[in-house]
Formats: sequence, C-alpha cells, structure tokens
Amino acid sequence: MRLAAARPAFGARTGTAALLLAGAGLAGALAVLYLYNPLQADFYPKCPLFLLTGIYCPGCGALRATHALLHGHVFTALGFNAFYVLTLPFLFYGLAARAGQRLAGRAVLPTARLTSRQAQAVLWAMVAFTVLRNVPLYPFNLLAP
Repeated sequence: MRLAAARPAFGARTGTAALLLAGAGLAGALAVLYLYNPLQADFYPKCPLFLLTGIYCPGCGALRATHALLHGHVFTALGFNAFYVLTLPFLFYGLAARAGQRLAGRAVLPTARLTSRQAQAVLWAMVAFTVLRNVPLYPFNLLAP
C-alpha cells in the first residue's frame, strides 16, 4: 500500500488569490474614500477611543488624511495625521515587496527587516506622537486632527 504525499490545504495559488482579492478590496475602498469625504459622509466609522475618552489615538485622522492624499493635498493630510502620512511610504514599500515576492515567486524588491531596537523605536515614536497630539498647548495642538 502506497501513501500519497499530503497536499497543503492552502498553497501558493490560494495565497495569490487572497492577495489579489485583498488588492481588489483595497482598490474599492480607496475609490469610495476618493469619492466621499469623511468630513461630510456619515457612514465612515468613528474612533471609539475618541468617542469614549476624547483622546486622539495614533490613527485618528488617518481616514481624512488618506482622502486628502488621494486628492493630492499632502499638507492637509499632514495636518490630519502626520505620523501616518510619514510612515505610509514605508508601509506601501513593504506591502509592494511582499506582494511582488508572492506573485513572482522570488524577491522583486530589496527588503530590510527591522531589528527589535528599531521596532521599539517605531513603537515609542508612535507613543510619543499620541501623547504629544493630546497636549492642548501650542505647538503640540497642531498634531491633533
């Protein structure tokens, strides 16, 4: 009696299909965000932390910043969430490198891994941004959305 090799439940095809589906979903979400301003449309979710406490989280203003970026208004986007806007290129590069590797089966873009110290530095920068944007004094209040 011969046993056949077990096939993994989720192979490369499933991963590629999921990646393409996620990309299509992202494109659809960005199209809606391009067409409907979060300052005027009521169907966008509100930040639960801000609703409950009045404290701006590190993500507060990211939706409005993305809308502004989609319309080419970089400085307006920086006013909504500077941390998000400044880290967005790194996030897109990392996602593009991962997607290119998944689709091509090999590394398409050079990638770098964060050391634990670098990851901690990013985390502490996010914490500092969150604290400073909630200080109601000039110039820190400029960080609030």
